[in-house]
Amino acid sequence: MKRTLFALAMTMAAVVPAKAEDAVCYNCPPQWADWASMLEAINEKLGIAMPHDNKNSGQTLSQLLAEKAAPVADVAYYGVTTGIKAGNEGVVTAYKPAGFDDIPEGLKDPEGKWFAVHYGTLGMFVNVDALGGAPVPQCFADLKKPEYRGMVGYLDPSSAFVGYAGAVAVNLAFGGDLENFDPAISYFKELAENDPIVPKQTSFARVVSGEIPILFDYDFNAYRGKYEEDGNFEFVLPCEGSVRVPYVMSLVAGAPHEEAGKKVLDFILSDEGQAIWTNAYLQPSRPVELPAEVAAKFLPASDYERAVAVDYAHMERAQAGFGERYLNEVK
Repeated sequence: MKRTLFALAMTMAAVVPAKAEDAVCYNCPPQWADWASMLEAINEKLGIAMPHDNKNSGQTLSQLLAEKAAPVADVAYYGVTTGIKAGNEGVVTAYKPAGFDDIPEGLKDPEGKWFAVHYGTLGMFVNVDALGGAPVPQCFADLKKPEYRGMVGYLDPSSAFVGYAGAVAVNLAFGGDLENFDPAISYFKELAENDPIVPKQTSFARVVSGEIPILFDYDFNAYRGKYEEDGNFEFVLPCEGSVRVPYVMSLVAGAPHEEAGKKVLDFILSDEGQAIWTNAYLQPSRPVELPAEVAAKFLPASDYERAVAVDYAHMERAQAGFGERYLNEVK
């Protein structure tokens, strides 16, 4: 049975409120990073059910802040910069799951307030059949061409982490750095002339349907489309280069089901949990090799050499300022 059918069934089931012995995860959408399979495994292996949740990273932090006096969530998942913010704001608490020590330095808070669970590489998720005969774009610069008018989508970089990651990638590609976002602002101003689509939340289904033919997105979503959906999909790692970015998780401070939340985080960092991410075309945060049959489905390693890591703490400090500039100068 296709995962899409499973996701539909689970979405229908998600209207049932979580029971006292269960757990709540903010920003665990079934169509993103194959959270559907992870939540299914957590239910089967731990007996813990977590409702699907379609927030983005920024919405997750806003909700955690709003509920700080009476938390609802037990664990949270978000882009690394939002995880750093959550730690600084005191809405998450220190916890080091089994396997924490295996995560490389720089990809975890030393106290355990946040830690990477997997990586993605930012590029273009392309529905080739929806391009209307236009060639598959190979570079960020291509997307400003008239043949891609109304075809390009990117998540709102002032709210969604993947949108901000895309902005950082574009900025580096055209000569900027984390102190100077002028190239990204110029790029998005020019792209605005080409009628882009700018959703706030994950848009996998809209690419699959052809509504958004080209989306700034991670490799894992594009590979999932390419190998698991009907249609003709590709992942393009732009010719100018891109960024590799970890996603992180935290235990919520004052979590109403704290022990269940800890068990969930332990499982996600376990060998079994990390293996589930690899089945979803994700690089796990703990140093393990991708299974050969999964690795064979990725672009060549030589292409991935164009994707770089950045100073994620610096990236976090720059996020609010870039978001303000985007809203004031582009949106």
